[in-house]
Amino acid sequence: MAETDQDLARRPSSEAPNADGLAKSIQTLGKKRGPAPVHLWNPPFCGDLDMRIARDGTWWYLGTPIGRPALVALFASVLRKDGDDFFLVTPVEKIGITVDDAPFVAIDFRVEDPGGPDQALTFVTNVEDEAPAGAEHPIRVARDPETGEPSPYVLVRANLEALIDRKSFYRLVEICEHQERDGENWFGVRSGGEFFPIIPSAELPDQDQ
Repeated sequence: MAETDQDLARRPSSEAPNADGLAKSIQTLGKKRGPAPVHLWNPPFCGDLDMRIARDGTWWYLGTPIGRPALVALFASVLRKDGDDFFLVTPVEKIGITVDDAPFVAIDFRVEDPGGPDQALTFVTNVEDEAPAGAEHPIRVARDPETGEPSPYVLVRANLEALIDRKSFYRLVEICEHQERDGENWFGVRSGGEFFPIIPSAELPDQDQ
């Protein structure tokens, strides 16, 4: 059963970080919708929180999924990545959390000027952030070294990526094309004046190149 704001509030208080206290701290910022300027804050580290973002984008607290989208969006608005570690950051505290893969999932995208010279893709994440693919929001594809299975990502903001979900990746492949890059032909996608390679063309048998 998904956890509610009231469930979080009923948890016993302690000196360790807790989700209820953190949520209240974020709410006191009085900020507008969207991510907070966490890059400007340098608070002390206050410990780790038993909070995890699964690969499918589900946020878990104390082993229970957080079911309220508004609460997830609240926490996501103060998410920061420093090195390989993820933190929820306010002006007065920095709390570590666990992220299985990317912190966000790109669940859809829209295309402007499809097939044209100004083709532009804008991805939408599970927390309603938008990322217009281009130089500032590049797409990359990681491949499993054993299976070759691709995992596509788009940069959402400051070191925070979204894993592009399967249905969106299939749509993405439908608008891909072949281009030469560094002397090698690649199958990839254009957006915002940039070409993002997905797989070498030579690895696509029976394809016109």
